[in-house]
Amino acid sequence: MERKTGVVIPLGALYTKESPAVGDFMSLKPFADFCSECGIKLIQLLPVNDTGTHSSPYSGLSAYALHPLYINIESLPEFENTLKTDKKFASAYKAFKKNFGYAKRFDYTALTNQKYELLHLLYANIEKRISKEEKESVQGGASVVSASGLDSFSDKFNTEIKKFIADNAWVIPYAVFKDLKDSAMQASWKSWDEQFRTMTREKINLRWRNKAHKSSHYFFVWCQLRASQQFKEAADYCRSKGIVLKGDIPILMNEDSADCWGWPEFFRQDLRAGSPPDGENPLGQNWGFPTYNWERIAADQYDWWKKRISNAANYYDAFRIDHILGFFRIWAVPESETTAFLGHTEPFAKISRATLEQAGFDEGRLHWLSEPHIPTSIIEDITWNHEEAHSILEKVCDRLGSEELWNFKKGIRGDKEIYALHFCDDESRDLNLKNALAKKWRDRALIEISPDEFIFVYHYQDSTAWKTLSWDEQQKLVELFKNNSIKENALWKQQALSVLQPIVNTSDMIPCAEDLGVNLEALPEVLQKLNILSLKVIRWNRAWGEDGQPFYPFESYPELSVATTSVHDSSTLRQWWNDEKDSVKAYLKLTQNSQFEANLDFNPQIAEFCLKTSATCKSALFVPPLQDFLYLEQSLYLQNPQDERINVPGSVNEFNWTYRMPLSVEELATKSNLIKKIQEIVNIHANQLGGNE
Repeated sequence: MERKTGVVIPLGALYTKESPAVGDFMSLKPFADFCSECGIKLIQLLPVNDTGTHSSPYSGLSAYALHPLYINIESLPEFENTLKTDKKFASAYKAFKKNFGYAKRFDYTALTNQKYELLHLLYANIEKRISKEEKESVQGGASVVSASGLDSFSDKFNTEIKKFIADNAWVIPYAVFKDLKDSAMQASWKSWDEQFRTMTREKINLRWRNKAHKSSHYFFVWCQLRASQQFKEAADYCRSKGIVLKGDIPILMNEDSADCWGWPEFFRQDLRAGSPPDGENPLGQNWGFPTYNWERIAADQYDWWKKRISNAANYYDAFRIDHILGFFRIWAVPESETTAFLGHTEPFAKISRATLEQAGFDEGRLHWLSEPHIPTSIIEDITWNHEEAHSILEKVCDRLGSEELWNFKKGIRGDKEIYALHFCDDESRDLNLKNALAKKWRDRALIEISPDEFIFVYHYQDSTAWKTLSWDEQQKLVELFKNNSIKENALWKQQALSVLQPIVNTSDMIPCAEDLGVNLEALPEVLQKLNILSLKVIRWNRAWGEDGQPFYPFESYPELSVATTSVHDSSTLRQWWNDEKDSVKAYLKLTQNSQFEANLDFNPQIAEFCLKTSATCKSALFVPPLQDFLYLEQSLYLQNPQDERINVPGSVNEFNWTYRMPLSVEELATKSNLIKKIQEIVNIHANQLGGNE
């Protein structure tokens, strides 16, 4: 592959004089000019799909639709005429320009609402203009209208709209969904009236054809038409500059999305995706997104995914496959659970009751391992009243004979049901009781998935039942677990190949994996077989099992990989240097540095050192985030390093996903010293062994 140095940036972070409030599709053009001057040959964006009321670009409202937030109002073909002829629009536009200038973080909700208000006003003017032409056509006759050219606008507009609909079948369910969502004040489709909650595609098409809703439906189609045109124009401009535009394809869809609503057969609403327990997340992570029904998708020849990739290929020449591990196996959590502790991999290898019985685990032993046993004392320690403890337990449990021991009732499906109950009026004590019961709910070594089949709980060794087993019993179960792991790795490899092959073969885009996390046995083989580039985050690319956890040498990086100094979910290069000194020391050892000490405060010289040494990696693509490049210029440092982050995982707030460049692209283009330093980094990466630039 041709070696390229690139840059990662969220589209909204771009700051231009024409779009100071938030970056838009047209902002890519001047940014491409800057990148071209620097020698940067790849621009990687975070997802730009419509996310509705959610600021996270990974919480898609649609797998296909672009976010109207990124439409450049001034570049719309209807803008000039509307500004001149529509006082209401002109006033709203003036207020928008006044109220939304540059800010260090942009206000996602306010900006999205105001953009929609302007777009609605623009579209209302379009309808008035078309209506006027139609009336004049009736009054003056077709020949008169044609001679005067009055019909050119409406004809052209209707032709554009109809062609876009014909070329993008997804836009019909999307427009109907958006219209219904507006009517429901943005409430989740799961709370809509039954007639709208479960609509077949025949019913969706029937509502689409209802003339009473045509105006609203066409508004959303028009937004997508114009967004697509602007993005395509910007993407083509990048190509004209020799720059690869790389997109980001989130693996999962928000459950409150047009796709989960319009194509419910492709999603498992009974399961939620997440990640298993780890050191930082002892209960795992429940992301709340439904998992895929891969069997149903496969039966449809992966058509939904193929169309999604084909749609992305309209704009991108490379794409990042988000959480590619999820295509091998996803951590699936029952919808009835608040945490991800009792999740399991999908697909999984199960253990039969017969196999467990042959290993010496009879009915009573299996019941002990798979059903939490709650001592009365767990609740009595909170209530300090034996009878009250019994009264509380009776709401969710069945007592085991005359013992002070209980099992959860068979009807309880998850801890959501526990938290939905009311045990006492004291809110603090009520919560303590729920937490105690929820903790016991998770206290098991096996999960019974059917009367004759079991799977292991991820942290089975921490369960009360496990700790009571003899060493011999534990060893038998460990052996079964190891055998299951071998079976599961084969399953995961088979699934990844069957799912990823049609996805990467659908287009000519360069596929790049986000393969951070657990190192699956089959992962390197599958990526190599399908020519998918792996991801190497330099600060994490270490031999974690060795003493001192040394960094892997840059010359050991595979050519089929994307190397980077930071990602959108990590701290920036500046924060890493200042806050993770042990990691910095290991990095300095790798680079055999004698110029810098780990205890120094981060500065442009250190930034240059880190970027230049990292650029010596053998990865075909070296793509740091913009922030890490800007550290080459001291004047571009923000006072608080935290403000330079894009996202802090595990938190939901107005800060995340709203990062802005600290200066405009136009000002950036005047930073000759910065440009020169970036050029040097680009040249270092291009001239490594095997380079051909």
